[in-house]
Amino acid sequence: MHMSRVLDPPRPEPGSGAMFDGIAARYDLLNRLLSLGLDRRWRRRAVAALPRHAGARVLDLATGTADVAIEVLRQNPDAEVVGLDPAPEMLRIGADKAAAAGLSIELGKGRAESLPFGDASFDGVTIAFGIRNVPDRDAALREMARVTRPGGRVVILELVEPGTGLLSLPARIWVRHLVPRLGALLSGAREYRYLQSSIERFPAPADFVRQMRAAGLEVVETRAMTCGACCLFVARPLSTEPGPAENPGGGS
Repeated sequence: MHMSRVLDPPRPEPGSGAMFDGIAARYDLLNRLLSLGLDRRWRRRAVAALPRHAGARVLDLATGTADVAIEVLRQNPDAEVVGLDPAPEMLRIGADKAAAAGLSIELGKGRAESLPFGDASFDGVTIAFGIRNVPDRDAALREMARVTRPGGRVVILELVEPGTGLLSLPARIWVRHLVPRLGALLSGAREYRYLQSSIERFPAPADFVRQMRAAGLEVVETRAMTCGACCLFVARPLSTEPGPAENPGGGS
């Protein structure tokens, strides 16, 4: 007699759209709690680095629940914003948030490594807390450079391993130990422990700047924030107009 059994569904690939769909309902709350509310300030600073003229066209990659896309329109109501993400449930929540705020944002499923847009299509491109999850980071950076107009800006916001300094030790303890444990506890998903390992694997800011340049982006500003736990990278496509000198640190 043969016995049949129900196989467990495959676990979502760490960092994949399916993984983030699994925590989509709790994603915004987790961000607020795990960053002690600082993620909103970080996003505001990232969006402030984008072109601000009327009619500016902005692409937000790994848009998730559309926090950055919504912030773009708060700071520049005349902008045209497009958001892409590989996680449909995250996009659904983002669309509901935008509608509740009375904002018009074009949201769609897509991957940063292969953008469905022509060359020089956007004045600004953003990705917040998403570049470390992209399987082919080099391809994504090349795509960002390709779709950004001359004189435009690419703005990347990412969690990084805190560096050295008086407050770096507690920041490292928070990122390495408390964030993944608290995230797993609050979300009920073991996949959230992936966060800590993904931050550890992300390049140091100086190395990431070199990776961006190799992909066709000239970094004009880097800003370490909150004891170095978060870093803002502002770049332009190579061979465009002169811009401000690079700032290797500063901010809070």
